[in-house]
Amino acid sequence: MKAKLLIYTLLSVLAALSAPAAAAQRHYKSHVHVGVHAGMSMARTSFYPSVRQQSLGGFTAGIDFRYAEERHVGLLAELNFTQRGWKEDFEEAPFEYTRRLNYIELPVMTHIFFGSRVVKGFINLGPQIGFMISSSISANFDYRNAENLPDWPGNRRWQQLDMKISNRFDYGICAGAGVEFNINRRNSISLEGRYYYGLGNIFPSSKKDYFSSSRGSSILVTTGYKFRIK
Repeated sequence: MKAKLLIYTLLSVLAALSAPAAAAQRHYKSHVHVGVHAGMSMARTSFYPSVRQQSLGGFTAGIDFRYAEERHVGLLAELNFTQRGWKEDFEEAPFEYTRRLNYIELPVMTHIFFGSRVVKGFINLGPQIGFMISSSISANFDYRNAENLPDWPGNRRWQQLDMKISNRFDYGICAGAGVEFNINRRNSISLEGRYYYGLGNIFPSSKKDYFSSSRGSSILVTTGYKFRIK
């Protein structure tokens, strides 16, 4: 009799514990989305000693995968092509110089979302790794011999102009916010602004080297389309 009572009690407890979980599964079904996005980038490179520069405009595009099992939190992974680098600011001097760095990037971020079924706000935050696949220099002067030009500004650094890139691998953190509009159950469009702060140096950075810091950063503004597959 006691054994039957114990079994009955255990079954009752298990049923009580499983009820909320079953209800949660009914109300919070997992969502899986795939999509594409594209937009513009505004990049800079943080040097120490510092180099006077302007933001360099570029292009970014990629594909993304999003998984959400909870009501307000999910996981977002992307594979992107992004242009970074920097543009020298010579103020009144008649010189122009840009160095463009092209990266393949993989950010993996926590995706936090909130709002109605039609319009949702979201925040993305997480780490990112990248690899530089190519680079190019555009200048209207002989940047390989800048320090010997007769009208070269005396207070300008020139070491970075022709310095070879020693590290193509990059890593850092990114954070963004935006809004998503659900067209219907399967399709949605979004607008996002994001900031990336790099932690890796592109130039040598030991004590004997000229620059102790040469880290990239960028602001990205993208529009995207997502299709829900689950």
